[in-house]
Amino acid sequence: MAIEEKRAWILGVVAIAAYAVYLALIMGRAEHTPLADVEYVPALLWTVGGSIVASIALSIGAALVSPREARTKDQRDREIHRFGEYTGQSFLVLGAVAALVLAMAEVDQFWIANTIYLAFVLSAVLGSMAKIAAYRRGFQPW
Repeated sequence: MAIEEKRAWILGVVAIAAYAVYLALIMGRAEHTPLADVEYVPALLWTVGGSIVASIALSIGAALVSPREARTKDQRDREIHRFGEYTGQSFLVLGAVAALVLAMAEVDQFWIANTIYLAFVLSAVLGSMAKIAAYRRGFQPW
């Protein structure tokens, strides 16, 4: 397995795990208060920061245990990476548009921030899935 495919797996799994932890923290705090009144900023910052640190550490670990041949990038790896990034960025655009609409409707900051966070998570997961599919099922650049 190429190191880029391993990194795609790491990014996708870490993004899902971090968001699951975030949701568990927020839902746990929302037992006796309305969801929009829950203090979400510390949980959001810690889960985002933790996911960045975990992704970096796991990527370094994967590179250390990979054979030297698996660490080289060729043209196909670069094209798959670009394809996955472009695919994932579609959710960033959708999330930004949704957050803009929510801001114009003067919705509570909680919903705007969570819309943006969800867009980042979906972008990471979709981009990772696109890369993994390209590695596993083949990739034909257009």
